[in-house]
Amino acid sequence: MLFGTYRYYCRLENDAELPFYKGSTFRGVFGRALKKVVCALKLQECGECLLRQRCIYTQVFETELAQAPAANARVIPPPHPFVIEPPETNQTFFPAGSKFDFSLLLFGKVNQAFPYFLYSFDQMGRIGIGRKINGERGRFGLESVECNGDIVYTSEDQRLKTTNGLQTLRLEAPPESHEHFKIKITIETPLRLKFENRFRADLPFHVFVRGMLRRTSSLLATYGDGEPDIDYKGLVKRAETVRIAASDLSWFDWRRYSFRQDKDMLMGGIVGSVTYEGGIGEFLPLLDFCAKVHLGKQTAFGLGKFTSERVP
Repeated sequence: MLFGTYRYYCRLENDAELPFYKGSTFRGVFGRALKKVVCALKLQECGECLLRQRCIYTQVFETELAQAPAANARVIPPPHPFVIEPPETNQTFFPAGSKFDFSLLLFGKVNQAFPYFLYSFDQMGRIGIGRKINGERGRFGLESVECNGDIVYTSEDQRLKTTNGLQTLRLEAPPESHEHFKIKITIETPLRLKFENRFRADLPFHVFVRGMLRRTSSLLATYGDGEPDIDYKGLVKRAETVRIAASDLSWFDWRRYSFRQDKDMLMGGIVGSVTYEGGIGEFLPLLDFCAKVHLGKQTAFGLGKFTSERVP
């Protein structure tokens, strides 16, 4: 699966007030800006548009309309081909002149449409973000963009450069030995995982593994070379034998405003850390893959970001 990490560096032109968690704000304005940039039939509903299968906006934000699910896909509808990782700060007020940065992760062929995303974020800066202060939202200027470390754009020359920074993301084969050890999972942004049709505030290892299998399978089936050959039932069964050695998890609630539904929505997810102990070796490829692409519901907002490390 083609995988691009694009880091945007920006500077505010006026004061801005942003929410505690900024992912939904960035995602919402990005969607409005992208549609403004690429939509050919401004008054046409996406579901009725003849161009929906070719349109970059529907591919990114209305993915179910743009393409049919992959054959035998385990997760329907298909996942969005992007994740926004917002600024990693709890700060809510930003004075004019403040610098901030964020990342856009792209999966599959939409990486080839990156110029549209670059221009959309430029337009996003003109639209403004956050709550209005003295009648204006926080406008910002885009100063530079990096792709996996390569500088691909600067405001000084305003030219998009080619890059060799795109990666191919695969699910690596598990090690042959099912080594027993401890591993600590730190959940950096709220994780929303459903099991038996409800969100859980705890995180048994088999629930975590089920979520990773869904995420990996759906992304590779939709944007990669097809669904990976995995022993799903066997992995879940063996995951049930891995125990929780320590846990410092809690449920975090936050609100986001939905432009589409025109109302505030209460969101929530697990944050904190949990340490597992058992035969974890064969799950390392899943952990490595999902740590790069996020996990659970609302990953497009940047939710479900986690890291893992072996501990004594």
